[in-house]
Amino acid sequence: MASIASAFSDFLNALTGIFFSLFNSVLAVFQAIVVLATDIFSSVLHLAQSLVSLVLGLLQGVYGFVIANLLAIVVLGGGYYFYTTRGAKRGKRKA
Repeated sequence: MASIASAFSDFLNALTGIFFSLFNSVLAVFQAIVVLATDIFSSVLHLAQSLVSLVLGLLQGVYGFVIANLLAIVVLGGGYYFYTTRGAKRGKRKA
């Protein structure tokens, strides 16, 4: 009888070991996904910070002032162009 109880105990220990190993593996996968997401977010934030620093560096001084005004004209002109072409397309009726 002792050998049956021992074998049953070993079987239960093996099952619990498999369960906890599987649980730890699932947690490790979720932890890897979270770490990847935070790393990507950090990289994108660092890229945006570098881009803002580049733009601010370029827009200093007289040449930067001229470039900023040209950029504003391009942005406003492009917005006006897209607004008017969208309005023209919207005003047309199909027969």
